[in-house]
Amino acid sequence: MKVVSRSVYLGPNLYAKFPVIRLVVDLGALEAWPSGRLGPAFRERLLECLPGLREHGCSYGEPGGFVRRLTEDEGTWLGHVLEHVAIELQNVAGIDVTFGKTRAAGEPGQYEVVYEYEQAEVGTEAGRLALTVLHALLPDELRPPGSVPSGFDFPAERDAFIRFAQRRALGPSTHALVKAAEQRGIPWIRLNEYSLIQLGHGKLQKRLQATVTSETRNIAVEIASDKEETNRLLADLGLPVPRQRLVTSEEEAVRAAEDVSYPVVVKPFNANHGRGVSIGMTDAGQVRTAFEQARVHSRSVVVESFIAGLDHRMLVVGGELVAVSRRVPGHVVGDGRTTIADLVAAVNADPRRGVGHEKVLTRLELDHQAERLLGRRGYGAASVPPEGEVVYLRSTGNLSTGGTAVDVTDVVHPDNREMATRAAKAIGLDVCGVDFLTEDIAKSYRESGGAICEVNAAPGFRMHVAPSEGTPRDVAGPVIDMLFPPGTPSRIPIAAITGTNGKTTTARMVAHIFKLNGNVVGLSTTDGVYIDGHKTVDGDMTGPIASRMVLRDPSVDVAVLEQARGGLLRAGMGYRWCNVACCLNVTADHLGLRGIGTLEDLARVKRILIEVARDTAILNADDPLCLKMAGHTEASHIGYVTMSPQHALVREHIRAGGRAAVLEEGINGHMITLYDKGAHMPLLWTHLVPATLEGRAMHNVQNAMFAALIAYAMSVKLENIRHGLRTFDTSFFQAPGRMNIFDEHGFKVILDYAHNPAAVEAMCLMVRRLEAKGRKICILAAPGDRRDEDIREIARHAAGVFDEYICRRDDGLRGRGPDEVPHMLRDGLLAHGVPGDAITIIPSEAEALDAALRRARPGDLVLALGDNVTRAWKQNIYFRPEAPAPGASTPAETAPRLEGDAAAEPPFDAEAPLMRDERGVWLAAEADD
Repeated sequence: MKVVSRSVYLGPNLYAKFPVIRLVVDLGALEAWPSGRLGPAFRERLLECLPGLREHGCSYGEPGGFVRRLTEDEGTWLGHVLEHVAIELQNVAGIDVTFGKTRAAGEPGQYEVVYEYEQAEVGTEAGRLALTVLHALLPDELRPPGSVPSGFDFPAERDAFIRFAQRRALGPSTHALVKAAEQRGIPWIRLNEYSLIQLGHGKLQKRLQATVTSETRNIAVEIASDKEETNRLLADLGLPVPRQRLVTSEEEAVRAAEDVSYPVVVKPFNANHGRGVSIGMTDAGQVRTAFEQARVHSRSVVVESFIAGLDHRMLVVGGELVAVSRRVPGHVVGDGRTTIADLVAAVNADPRRGVGHEKVLTRLELDHQAERLLGRRGYGAASVPPEGEVVYLRSTGNLSTGGTAVDVTDVVHPDNREMATRAAKAIGLDVCGVDFLTEDIAKSYRESGGAICEVNAAPGFRMHVAPSEGTPRDVAGPVIDMLFPPGTPSRIPIAAITGTNGKTTTARMVAHIFKLNGNVVGLSTTDGVYIDGHKTVDGDMTGPIASRMVLRDPSVDVAVLEQARGGLLRAGMGYRWCNVACCLNVTADHLGLRGIGTLEDLARVKRILIEVARDTAILNADDPLCLKMAGHTEASHIGYVTMSPQHALVREHIRAGGRAAVLEEGINGHMITLYDKGAHMPLLWTHLVPATLEGRAMHNVQNAMFAALIAYAMSVKLENIRHGLRTFDTSFFQAPGRMNIFDEHGFKVILDYAHNPAAVEAMCLMVRRLEAKGRKICILAAPGDRRDEDIREIARHAAGVFDEYICRRDDGLRGRGPDEVPHMLRDGLLAHGVPGDAITIIPSEAEALDAALRRARPGDLVLALGDNVTRAWKQNIYFRPEAPAPGASTPAETAPRLEGDAAAEPPFDAEAPLMRDERGVWLAAEADD
């Protein structure tokens, strides 16, 4: 049994609407050994290792269901068992995940194993350990060699995995805040491996670092960290505080203790979690020892008067007291028979106790501080305290040092409540922990005494959300409500665009409309990420990482996200849902790759966006595969786009008050018309949209219709939609590689990234509608990873449209031979009646383009299907017919022939920026030679 491939999905995907891991597992010889054949011994050992599997419901939907599957006649296959073991290992580590599914993967003996995760590294490690565990449980004769490490010890490996998971888990306070945000529908993104969290998207975002928020003032944190300054500020307001001195030497500490009067407390100036704190020092020797302990944590040390009383943590959020806990220092209770060391071990056996903040309580430690406290009572680790005696191992009640917490929120005296909120406001903290010592929190400090010993920034929530005794308090909710008051938005509008062709142009149109609408737009496309029109990241950015780049940018107020097949298959979506999603079309492209063999398979991938749209799902009514997606969306509205005003379904949809964009015939040509709630809204004549070449480029007419309906569904005014479409053209700067036209050679050059049959067909239909006084020349290409039938289909669409053809390949061969694709294209053209003397094979893109430009004469039209569109565009605009083509001989204009493989070095700097002078003339960036 081995893992053939692994995919980690960050968001909605083919298998679930939340993060999952997908393993393709090859059972090999174990395909013949389901759990039933492996026998009872295998099942018993498995359940002994992971007893929690008994609670898995599996397909039966009730506890014990998975065990029933194991014990049925044949049982279940090991891929399915692997799924449940990976889930249970995460459960053992305290991670609440339940979802999983296992299906045959097509190849005999291969299975898709899908299971839920919270942290990607932990989920991946759970899958690895699950595989090892199953191998270890197999009979020796079935165990693959080398599949189980020598000396494999499952309990030790399980505990190591738990520690691995806990190191990567959010702390208890951060986890509580994230859960509170989820309950309120607020999206969140973890920004590092620790506790830095973004709540909300784009310009609406807030941030958390544990319980420090983006609204926490730095000066307030600085004041709270300065114990002397905090003490003085509170005292100046008449709040109860102990007398205090700041010292830097042992002798200063002794003098300070004498000044404030014994007993005293000695603590670090700026430490936390009770580290280095010594309480109740009664003489100079004890003060000197305590000073040295405090100096381990801070250069300066505070000596203050000792206030008798119980330790209370009062949590103030947004100026309101939300919870109070009485903290009891870590201790054991004697029974007259057991040593203190054994009592500590017994306490630590409590499953609620763990290391650090991994669980609701922390383990006790017999360290220096514990030994010092025991020594003051004449005890040691081997001592046996009398029955009922409470033996303290810490002088402070911090949970992080083994203390326990008792909720007393409901009994706090109003005076003490007011005192805590005044203290928080005095320091200026939005989330504040006030440490208050008093004998009885139910009595006013004015009568019973007591004092504020500290005010803390970033207070822990663990003692409040999971107290040892008393009522758990929702303290995270008030923090989230402070950051996002009810009714306040936390999400920016998101438009998600998919389809086989037209995604990039449509996304750019939508972004252009929003920019003219006054928005700061975050755009992700096949050529990069753009923030407010400026490219910030170059490359194909149509996956979840790019989406999160946009949603993390604090200036963005609208996100327009192109979502391609590849990113959805590799890692899913980068967000849980969008406002508007559209699918432009589903046509043959990339079939046969990553398990997508049919158009129906491809439609399932594209449908992911439609399934998670909340407001409007926009579909191509002229594409049957898009139409079928309407039954899979939960969006409030469905919008249809059709080029046919007679479309029966769309007509019924409009009569029912639905949204639609329809291309209608008018006296001046075609009119883009919107419908909604029975309203008929003529928008724009297609010939007024520059990107449509006066209405001839019908594929861009359709793209404009989608862009208009997307913008309308996102509440953009009609006039702003019109203005956006009338000012959007297909220049290289607005839409690189998308029908870019250059007329300055005396002949027309059209550069387009069409790379599948449907896209090439659209370009050829447009060329048919264009008037050319001279010849029409095509540089024809296809990516190497397309199916043979797709490459032949590209040739079929181009045949008969042009007078001359130059067949080339892309720079990346993608598994094909150096000249295989050009020859396949040539053969396809010949098969559809193109004469041989009209076809030339020039494999290099640069050489092919140079040849086409040199052949072209005034009045001709050149359609260049580009791969490296930036290089091709520069080569085009810097072309000078009088300059020789370096490294390339002039190709013959008759008979099929083959030129050299190597691309000619272009006579320009391919990396130089493109620019025009004040007259609009292109300025050439010549190479330095």
